[in-house]
Amino acid sequence: MSAVLASPDVDGRTAASPREGAASWAWLRERGMGATVLVSGISTAFGVLLLSATGYIAAWIGSDATLGDSGTAATVIGILSVLFLGVAVYVAAIVTANTFATIIAGRTRRIALLRLIGASARSQRGEVARQGLAVGAIGAAAGLVGGTATGALLRLWADAALGISTDFQILQPVLVLPAIAVVLTTWAGTWSGSRRVLTVTPLQALSGSAPRTHEQAGRSRGRTISSLLLLVAGGALLAGGVILGFTSPSGVIVAFFGGILSFTGLVLAAVLFLPPLLRATGRLMGRSATARLAAENALRYPERTSRMAIGVVMGVTLVVMFAVANESVKLLLTTAAGGELPAELGSIMDTFAAIMMGLVAVSAVIAGVGLVNLLTIGVVQRRRELGLLRALGLSSAQVRRVVLFEAVHITVTSLVLGLILGVVYGWIGAQSLLGSVALSATVPPPTFIAPGVPWVPVLVVVAATALLTIIATVVPTRLATRVTAVEALAE
Repeated sequence: MSAVLASPDVDGRTAASPREGAASWAWLRERGMGATVLVSGISTAFGVLLLSATGYIAAWIGSDATLGDSGTAATVIGILSVLFLGVAVYVAAIVTANTFATIIAGRTRRIALLRLIGASARSQRGEVARQGLAVGAIGAAAGLVGGTATGALLRLWADAALGISTDFQILQPVLVLPAIAVVLTTWAGTWSGSRRVLTVTPLQALSGSAPRTHEQAGRSRGRTISSLLLLVAGGALLAGGVILGFTSPSGVIVAFFGGILSFTGLVLAAVLFLPPLLRATGRLMGRSATARLAAENALRYPERTSRMAIGVVMGVTLVVMFAVANESVKLLLTTAAGGELPAELGSIMDTFAAIMMGLVAVSAVIAGVGLVNLLTIGVVQRRRELGLLRALGLSSAQVRRVVLFEAVHITVTSLVLGLILGVVYGWIGAQSLLGSVALSATVPPPTFIAPGVPWVPVLVVVAATALLTIIATVVPTRLATRVTAVEALAE
C-alpha cells in the first residue's frame, strides 16, 4: 500500500514523498500512543533522578570527615536506587505490553486486510515492534532531558538547604543508562504485546475484530504452562529467601527475584483467574441491567478486563508491600526494645518509610496511567458494541453507567487482591531481611516476624484507588455518551 505513495527516483529506486513521510508517523496520533510515551518518560526521568540523588548523597558522604572513610551508607543507597529503578521499569514494561496488546486487538481487521493482500504476520509484528521502539525512544529522550533539568534544580536547592558544597556534577554519562533500559524494555513490552499479530488470519478481514472470549483464552496452553512454571519457581525462591533469611540478610535478594517471577506468573495467569473474581464483584453492584452487563463483560472478554485490572493490582501491591515491610520491622524493633520504640529511632524509620513510599508511588502512578489509557482505548474500540446497546433501548446515561460499573468493579477487585499480595510480599521481605537478627542477648535467632499492617497507609491506598477510578472514568464515559446507534452500527 505504501508503494502507491512512493515515486521512482533517477536510479530506479523509490523515494518517499512528503505525503508518505507524514503518513509513516500517523500512527503516533493513535489513541494510547501518547500515554505510552508518557509512561516511558516518567520511567526515564525517575531513573535519572534516582541516579542523580544517589551520586549527590555519595559525594556528600565522601566530603564528610566522619563518614568519608565508610562507603556502607552510599552502597546501601545505591542498591536501593537500582532496585527501585528496576521496579519502575518492570511496571512500565507490563503497562506497555498491555497497552500494545489492546491496540493490536483494535487493529485486527486492518492487519487481516494487509495479510489478505500478501503481507506476512512477521512483517506486521516487526512494524509494531519498530513503533514501540520509536515510542520508547521519544519518551526516554523527553524523560532524560526533564529528569536532568529537575536534578540540576534539586541540587541547587539541596546545596542551599543543607548549607554544603560538593563537586558533584549532574551531567554524567551514567544518566543515559535509564534511558537505554526504558527504550529496550518498551521495545520488549511491545514485542510481547504484539504476539497476537501472529494469530491474525486474512479471513478476519471479512468478519471484523473482536476480543477473545473466556473459552478461547483458556485454550492457550503455552500461557498456562508458562504462568505455572513462573509461579512455582517464584514461590520456591520466596520460600528459599525466608529460609535463608534465618541465617543471613541476603535472603531478601533471593526473595526479591522470587517476587518478580511469581508476580510475572500472576500477570500471565490473570486472564484465567481475574475474570471470575471481577464477575463476582460485579454482582455486588446490584441486579440492574447495566450492572449485569458490566459484570458479564468481564467474563466474556477476559483479556481486555485483566489488562485493566493488573495495573491497579501492581500499584496497590507495591505501596502496601513497602508499608507492611516497614511496619513489620517497627514491630520487631519495638519487641527488641522491650515494648516501646525509642522516639528518635521511630522518627528516623517514619522518615525513611515516607521517602520509600514516595519512590514507590512513581511506579503506582505509571500503573494508574495504564488503567486510564486502557479504559479509554477500550471504549473507543467498543463503539459498535455501545451503539448496539443504544439501538436496543439503553439511554446514554445507562451506557455511561455500564462503563462506570466496569471501572468500579475492576478497581475494587484489584484493590482487594493488591492488598492481600502486598501484605504477603511485605511480610516475606521483612522476614527474609531480618530473620537472622537476635531480639536480645538471651533470644538468639532465628527470629519470626509478625506481619504488621499500617492502617493509615492502607486507608490512603483505598482513597487513592477510589480517586483513580473517578479520574479514569471521566474520559471513557464522555466518549461512551457520544456514541449514537446509527454511527456505531454503520462502522
